[in-house]
Amino acid sequence: MKHYKQLTLSQRYQIQSLLQVGIAQTRIADVLGVHKSTISRELKRNLPTRGQTAGKYIGENAQRKTDYRHCNKPKLIRLTSQFKIRIANLMMVERWSPELIARRLTKEGEPCVSHETIYKWIWTTKHSHHRKHASYKNLHKYLKHTGRRQKRGNLKDNRGAITQRISIEQRPNVVEQRNRIGDIEVDLMMGSNHKSALSVMTDRATLVTMLEKLEGKHAEHIYQKMKIRLSNFNSPWIKTITFDNGKEFAYHYKIAEEFNVKTYFTRPYTSQDKGTVENRIGVIRRFFPKKTDLRKISTKRIKEVERLLNYRPIRKFNYNNPIEVLKNKCCTYGLNTANHLNFFLVEFFRAILMKAR
Repeated sequence: MKHYKQLTLSQRYQIQSLLQVGIAQTRIADVLGVHKSTISRELKRNLPTRGQTAGKYIGENAQRKTDYRHCNKPKLIRLTSQFKIRIANLMMVERWSPELIARRLTKEGEPCVSHETIYKWIWTTKHSHHRKHASYKNLHKYLKHTGRRQKRGNLKDNRGAITQRISIEQRPNVVEQRNRIGDIEVDLMMGSNHKSALSVMTDRATLVTMLEKLEGKHAEHIYQKMKIRLSNFNSPWIKTITFDNGKEFAYHYKIAEEFNVKTYFTRPYTSQDKGTVENRIGVIRRFFPKKTDLRKISTKRIKEVERLLNYRPIRKFNYNNPIEVLKNKCCTYGLNTANHLNFFLVEFFRAILMKAR
């Protein structure tokens, strides 16, 4: 039995491309691995009927309409006024914690909300000046720990939020097409006990990959490593850089300013948003398996693996390697070989092209 899942933005881009070349809905469903009724419903709900785009399915617009519907659909409100009074009484009189309230009432079969929702409501009332929250403004004083509570598994969040963050959903459609050089994905490959790491940067179109050994995961250190490596990259070549949501990439805006590029961030817990670099990390694991202490790996060996990775044949490229794909793309676009390839290959990928001595 197949379980229904919401279509992702990348799947909607696939639908758009397949419709443009005249592929039938049933065939599209087979390609995406979904039921044909899913495609039918998607087109019925998100195919525009008016305006300049009437009759044309556009993945980005379809995603926007879907998100809007989800935000505005009627929702069941369980945290009612009566339930708030019950929570307050249990906390002030019985001295129950939000977790105890949520678990016990659920066990007794009483409709309840999660303890996270209760915590969120408590802190909202504390900082609110609305009179409807006045009766519960001091409820936080009945918590075991009166300081602001963090969600479990988010204990290191005191490093602050990533500023100037732009979601991958705003990234230009041309990046999805993988035709141009210079759209880079970045991630860290962790070593044993998360005490060592490699910085991995991969070009989406060619799969040319750059590795850098890290001495730490601090944002400043990673920024400096990227700056040094990308400084060999002629600025017009770099178009976009996509990061995940790790705080180690908090200085992304410095990279953006330094190289005049756009930076984007994946959706939380969505590794497929940076599937290109994830795939390359999977190949790197062949050389450095999990639990490898990368601190013990020499820079010489890392550069050697980088070179091997970029000369490794790839099936999707008809068994050409990333460097050959890069050369072919430069020639296809009519770039001046003497100027561009010499700079791009010799300077930027100097560490790749030189054999480890």
